[in-house]
Amino acid sequence: MKFIESTGKTVKDAIAKGLAELGCDSGDVDIQVIEMGSPGLFGIFGRPAKVRLTMKQSNKDLDIEMPVFSLDQPSGKRQKARQDKPKADKPEKKPEGAKAHEDRPETAKAEKGDKPEKAEAPKPRAEKKKREPKPQKPAEQKPAETAETPAPAPIEHEPFVPTPDDQLSETAHNARAFLLGLTERMGVPAQIAVAESEEQLKMVLSGENMSILIGRRGETLDALQYLTSLNVNRAREDYLRVSLDTENYRAKREEALRKLAVRMAGRCKKSGRRVALEPMNPYERRILHSALQADPDVTTHSEGEEPYRRVIITLK
Repeated sequence: MKFIESTGKTVKDAIAKGLAELGCDSGDVDIQVIEMGSPGLFGIFGRPAKVRLTMKQSNKDLDIEMPVFSLDQPSGKRQKARQDKPKADKPEKKPEGAKAHEDRPETAKAEKGDKPEKAEAPKPRAEKKKREPKPQKPAEQKPAETAETPAPAPIEHEPFVPTPDDQLSETAHNARAFLLGLTERMGVPAQIAVAESEEQLKMVLSGENMSILIGRRGETLDALQYLTSLNVNRAREDYLRVSLDTENYRAKREEALRKLAVRMAGRCKKSGRRVALEPMNPYERRILHSALQADPDVTTHSEGEEPYRRVIITLK
């Protein structure tokens, strides 16, 4: 009984090395693992794997030659039997239509007085009619729209006439000083003219970069006006209205709001639905109400809480 012992880094390497030496396959040997081997620590002090390969004993008396069958080449006896057997002539199958044609003699086709039927020519396909363009309908006349909202007449504002400094009251002097301090802290110095009356203190600012004091949609200017009003009326019994303006912004904003009111009223009439405008302060809402006050088709009211209160336009 022939056997060898083989070593390698792993058991698999040891078996492959032993099979190569014997020149056989793994099915021809019995494999016995003697030592599994170890890689060691960091590749140091490692032990190789060791196996023993023993050749299996073959018994020649039990060897039997198995016939080789192939689908392409049949065995000799079957092939010979097929060659000797004569092929029987099989009657050719004819289609049923042909058989019926043979049974009927040709003379029976044409009897006296009968004419042979002519093969019907295939009917030509009906051509698809081209779709004629539909006649265009005359443009429908739109019903007359609701009467447009008349543009409100422009409001004539009193010209601003500043009061001389020697005629200003102590309240007006204090209000101007307070506002000058605010603008200087904002980095936008300005000159302030004051027009004083018994009911109102109107102040107009002038200088460079006045757009900074106006802000987005007049928000900064409104804030300065509110702070100045608080300072003026802090120790007063009767309320004194304070109004701030610069570069004629108030008049321009009022005109824009009146045009907006007319345009939104027209949209309300056309759609039949109510129109909600953006939130505005009380002063601007009053402008919208007054602009549509004389319109016979729409009415206005305010909804919401400050500072999100807005004007709503509806049909009457």
